[in-house]
Amino acid sequence: MLIDRLVATALAGSLMLLAGGAGAQTVGPSGETATPSAEVRLSDADLAAVKEKGYKAALLWHTSSDFTNAVTSGAKDEFARAGIQIVATTDAGFDAARQRSDIETALAAKPNVILSLPLDPVTSAEAFRQALTDGTKLVFLSNLPKGYKHGTDYAAIVTDDLFQMGKQAADALAKALDGKGKVGYIFHDASYYVTNQRDQAFKTTIEKDYPGIKIVAEQGISDPARAEELASAMLVQHPDLDGIYVTWAEPADGVLSALRAGGNTKTKIVTLDLAEPVALDMVKGGNVTALVADKAYELGRAMAAVGVKALLGQETPAFVVAPALTVTKQNVAQGWKDSLNRDAPQSVLDAAK
Repeated sequence: MLIDRLVATALAGSLMLLAGGAGAQTVGPSGETATPSAEVRLSDADLAAVKEKGYKAALLWHTSSDFTNAVTSGAKDEFARAGIQIVATTDAGFDAARQRSDIETALAAKPNVILSLPLDPVTSAEAFRQALTDGTKLVFLSNLPKGYKHGTDYAAIVTDDLFQMGKQAADALAKALDGKGKVGYIFHDASYYVTNQRDQAFKTTIEKDYPGIKIVAEQGISDPARAEELASAMLVQHPDLDGIYVTWAEPADGVLSALRAGGNTKTKIVTLDLAEPVALDMVKGGNVTALVADKAYELGRAMAAVGVKALLGQETPAFVVAPALTVTKQNVAQGWKDSLNRDAPQSVLDAAK
């Protein structure tokens, strides 16, 4: 699921994080305060006002994955409540030129609202221009076409609460360590807005909120395939680590392999995003203590709700964030559904019994 967020790198340097420990928050491109997605709701009056209008929507995604499937599901369910027909759902395969073609094709169906994650800020700015001319309402996931203005060109950007994801990871690891110990910090060593903000939020929270926990080892990683090697080196230098934070689930699996190779059952791992290998270790009582995920289904629901409000001519928040959730052995079945709107892998469900 991480790669779905990595494509939003054009927001690096524009979306910001307000530091300050427990009071920190993710803010928008021009410093907008984040509106929680739970506050973006359609009233009975809203639904009644759009149901008989014959409105149509298009979902123009950057790729197909568990993440985008969950976002799509949330959007479809909300649009269905409003009586809005989905006339196009596309997958650009991370190809900006293909996405532009998808936009042109979708516009032939005359959608009244489009939900999309723009792959390239420059290409998409031009590609969506016809939609603006047609009066189509635009709601974006995580990324923004270059030069677009809220209220004029788009209804909202909807994304994860990135600070909360990192903070909850810190809170979960601190809980597993009873608030004291030595930890390693394996961060994403590349300029990617999503991972950079989540990683920094973890570090900030540990340093400000948990004085009994010390980050004694830091290691950047750009290639998940090197995770086991880098973790092994970290453990040689710091064999007494009580915990390790890993930037996302794929490299966390490599860190887990390093711990297993050394017969280490003591060091706890916390990581971000849902994946079967690390979830399986977690429910079996292994090194993984918690996984922190976003609510992808809620992202889609909120995007659709913003689109409906825009169609009704209502004022819409510029920047909306969906909440993070901490998934543990105790809530893994419900956590998977809350995040991805589908059941956890059968192997995980069986092991959790």
